[in-house]
Amino acid sequence: MNSGKILSGKKVAEEIRAEAARDVAELAGSGVRPQLDVVLVGDDPASKVYVGSKARACDRLGMASNTHRLPEDVAQARVLDLVHALNADPEVDGILVQLPLPGSLDTHRILDAVDPAKDVDGFHPTNVGLLQQGRPRLVPCTPLGIMELLRREGIGVEGRRAVVVGRSDIVGKPMAMLLLHAHATVTLCHSRTRDLASVTRQAEILIVAAGRRALIGPDHVAEGAVVIDVGMHRLTTEDEVESLFPGDEERRRRFADKGSVLTGDVDFVRVLPRAARITPVPGGVGPLTIAKLMANTVAAARWRRGV
Repeated sequence: MNSGKILSGKKVAEEIRAEAARDVAELAGSGVRPQLDVVLVGDDPASKVYVGSKARACDRLGMASNTHRLPEDVAQARVLDLVHALNADPEVDGILVQLPLPGSLDTHRILDAVDPAKDVDGFHPTNVGLLQQGRPRLVPCTPLGIMELLRREGIGVEGRRAVVVGRSDIVGKPMAMLLLHAHATVTLCHSRTRDLASVTRQAEILIVAAGRRALIGPDHVAEGAVVIDVGMHRLTTEDEVESLFPGDEERRRRFADKGSVLTGDVDFVRVLPRAARITPVPGGVGPLTIAKLMANTVAAARWRRGV
């Protein structure tokens, strides 16, 4: 593997966390300790892992955090009552409703109930509108982290052709807006884009958040493109591992130890020779998301408290 091509989200996330830690220490001098409260509904294993990692990140930075666990069959009124109580609590700076919510709940209604000033995920319509207008306040953490990765790695965006694959409210749409505001020429693709490869091959910066394993192969990528892989999928059979990582002894050992390995929306091994720079999975975008969540919570604490 050409390590010079690898964009390490871990390294940039460490830089972001170090800056957040300095901000937390500075706020402590003013008697302020930023606090993140997470609402977790149900027993989804992946959600539990994510929430646990967020709590540990808060603890390492000296921030306060609480996780409010509700059962899978909770009434929507109870979730809304909790959100309203967190909105009213002056000690709470950030509120995060862990997604996905059970199908019995109205996700939009619950996210809309969060105070925009505490919406550290950047999902409230007010924050979405501010981003659209080019005056962002709290922005979704994954696309914000990607922009930080590009900036800190010296990858210019202005004037370049950027293609985003995936149009979710969480990644695709805000990613396209951030790139547009950074003066890239942006194309947003989705499941109904015809001849996807002919569009993605035009990208100098290709960001893939489609939720489909190994969707992007070498035929989708222009020589010398920067490729950012947001996807995360678990390979659970030896045949899957060998298909996507042929001859990779390290991944074979990892699979033998853990029973699975992770991969993304990009066929990493086959795309690597064509890319100028590329993020791995894991160790690429994932660490950036949590780092920017911490930074968003610190920023919310500053704004709310006038520090």
